[in-house]
Amino acid sequence: MSKVKYYYDSETLSYRKIEQKKGRKLGIVFLSLLGMLLAGFVLLVIYLNLPQIETPKEKAMKRELQNMKLQYELLNKKMDRQQRVLDEVADRDNNIYRLYFGATAISEEERKAGFGGVNRYKQLEGFDNSQLISESAKRMDMITKQIVVQSESLEEIAKLAEEKEKLLAAIPAIQPVTNENLKRMASGYGMRTDPFTKARKMHKGMDFSAPRGTPIYATGDGKITRADNTATGYGKHIRIDHGYGYETRYAHLYKYNVKKGQRVKRGDIIGFVGSTGRSEAPHLHYEIHKDKKAINPINFYYGNLSAEEFAKLLKKSEAVNQSLD
Repeated sequence: MSKVKYYYDSETLSYRKIEQKKGRKLGIVFLSLLGMLLAGFVLLVIYLNLPQIETPKEKAMKRELQNMKLQYELLNKKMDRQQRVLDEVADRDNNIYRLYFGATAISEEERKAGFGGVNRYKQLEGFDNSQLISESAKRMDMITKQIVVQSESLEEIAKLAEEKEKLLAAIPAIQPVTNENLKRMASGYGMRTDPFTKARKMHKGMDFSAPRGTPIYATGDGKITRADNTATGYGKHIRIDHGYGYETRYAHLYKYNVKKGQRVKRGDIIGFVGSTGRSEAPHLHYEIHKDKKAINPINFYYGNLSAEEFAKLLKKSEAVNQSLD
């Protein structure tokens, strides 16, 4: 309850009540409100300019967030290094390994193709660092895919290399008679004079003149398909199936050192030089067939002849002379 104030009236010699004016009351109220507003504004300015007050929990979370950002930065640097290594491996894969083995190169689009369809990273959206986390997750997935593609490619190359190794071992690549046992290269592949009819006819192999009993070597890995004397003109002869369409024939043998069905390696002794069948003197008649067609054996002696020896053999094989069978 507000106090009532009085004043002494000297004319009436009595106390009279002091009446407050309404305008003055409103002024006081207005000034009070204005003061409160100014005080609030000042306090707000002070609050906004003061350093943020953090609780211990907030400080710990802030440190954890900074550590997370640092870890993601380190992760991205590691992924940069991994990407460079993968790019180098991919380059060697396409331009060396796959080229050497005749495999089709893997395109850049196939190696680094993205993941279409559904947004795989939707659950990572809506956070302060969503972009950082999403981009890192995408890069990790991309690198993982590239590793899978490269791994499958290297498996394919390994299989091709194994097959290539088998092919290289199977292809006839050495002379069937060694040079130290060779008297002369009697006749080469091509049109030659028949020793019996004296007519010109196709000679489908090469004749190596050597003493009776000279060892004959398998010129490539393969399987003995024939070791008999039932082929017209060949006498005792051996046939080896090398696979990949290659077959070699060794004719006019003195005797065999293998039997039908046996597997042999390049350099194994399979028989001995003789003069059986349609033969004029001891020699080995040697043929190479590819896909059932006779081809010139002169192109297959890279396995045990020097360049000089090959040149001499080539010159002799091209001489137009009489064959021994």
